[in-house]
Amino acid sequence: MAEPGIVAVTGASRGIGSAIALELARRGFTVGCLSRRGRGPEDAAVDAATAARLIPLVCDVTEEPSVVSALATLAERPEGLWGIVNNAGVNHVAPSEALGLAEFEAVLRTDVLGVFTVCRAAYPHLARRGGGMIVNLGSFFDKMGVPRNLAYGAAKAAVGAMTRGLAVEWASKGISVMNVAPGYIETDFNREFLARAEVKAFLARRIPVGRTGTADEVARLVAALFTERIGYLTGETIYIDGGHGVGH
Repeated sequence: MAEPGIVAVTGASRGIGSAIALELARRGFTVGCLSRRGRGPEDAAVDAATAARLIPLVCDVTEEPSVVSALATLAERPEGLWGIVNNAGVNHVAPSEALGLAEFEAVLRTDVLGVFTVCRAAYPHLARRGGGMIVNLGSFFDKMGVPRNLAYGAAKAAVGAMTRGLAVEWASKGISVMNVAPGYIETDFNREFLARAEVKAFLARRIPVGRTGTADEVARLVAALFTERIGYLTGETIYIDGGHGVGH
């Protein structure tokens, strides 16, 4: 099993990606913070010790040359590239009958093709150093029928399928592939929506634990997978949704 090196996190500038990057850095990992602006976490205060473990890089997951260049830069460092967190994603909310093909394609390009592009570009680096771990960020929408979220649900179902396929193909190279699937997680992107009285009341009734989740909780789960590095655990989807997806 390869010794831990750099973990690259896509979409690391804000929200769940930022929280994951910071949690990994606080646990001692060197973290490649990949985002289109290349600035690293922008929505939280970062102390000097944590900042020293962050490597901000420009990377657009919809552009293969950008992905290849960013991962090669990390792989060339002495620590080497050891892990990937595929967090970058977009959504387009609309009634399915009004969802345009261009909007559907845009979601798939980032949420599906982007994940594949990063995984494929990371493979030679991980295989060459004897293995590593890829954690994809899915969603519990992959198993639910959610009105106005057709493209996102389809994309996240594809992420789960890719996770299983890559886990089986790459196991012999020492590469584990996991899918972490959050439920409703409060971030800057959805805080205003989740604060609506009717939305809060609905989710309080619908989610067994009685609340939405936090980016920190998702980050701790992802970081735990890298910290523990259980070699026999691969190809699985772990839901972190407060019991929402299984609640009757």
